[in-house]
Amino acid sequence: MSWNGFKKAINRAGTSVMMKTGHVERTVDKEFEIEERRYRTMETACNKLQKEAKGYLDSLRAMTASQTRIAETIDAFYGDAGTRDGVSKYYLQAVQELDSETVKALDGPFRETVLEPITRFCAYFQDINEAIKKRNHKMMDYDALRSKVKRLTEKPSDDVTKLPRLEKDLAFSKEVYDQLNNQLSDELPKLIDLRVPYLDPSFEALVKIQLRFCTESYTRLAQVQQYLDASTREEYATGALDNRVEEVLQSMKELSITSLGNVN
Repeated sequence: MSWNGFKKAINRAGTSVMMKTGHVERTVDKEFEIEERRYRTMETACNKLQKEAKGYLDSLRAMTASQTRIAETIDAFYGDAGTRDGVSKYYLQAVQELDSETVKALDGPFRETVLEPITRFCAYFQDINEAIKKRNHKMMDYDALRSKVKRLTEKPSDDVTKLPRLEKDLAFSKEVYDQLNNQLSDELPKLIDLRVPYLDPSFEALVKIQLRFCTESYTRLAQVQQYLDASTREEYATGALDNRVEEVLQSMKELSITSLGNVN
């Protein structure tokens, strides 16, 4: 920070304190405050959307990778017992293809149509926040000069040139503040209104990508079902599979080996 910048920061800090104590009257612009609140709401929502969009892609990769590891473990768990119908290997193949083909095919389109447009939109916030910060600084400078002119008008100085100089500075300060304030007051509502047409294509792409992933997941896993024996498919359809599982668990409990752990 330059020396002039440091002095301005100190002066503004003093002005801020005097505003809080009521010694300097603060400019109130209700219309701008409303638009700034709307902008802050949009900023928070868009930053969250960017974070969640990236998280969705990461979660998609993590889920299919986890499915693959589960399938590998199941295939190893079945061992030779799974060679009768090969269902564990078909399941492993299905989830491997889902991980290696479907997710990788969706990665590029998701980044291009969803994640990158949202990221570009969020990138504007830094410049807008700097403009709002500058506007607030210029407003504070204007209010400080306005207060000085008021005090000098009420208690004139022996230096007759002091008041005209301050009034000139005040007029220039007001011009700078008004320019920034008017620009932001005009452009913030336009930016907020643009959020919907800008994000519409990304929202449509997101729905289509999710639909494609769910459709291909269903198609690949439905193909595995044909390798299950007919009785298992029927029991699943009728809800009798739960009873079968309970029967197997009961049979496991009846094995004498399971009672060895209770022997002291």
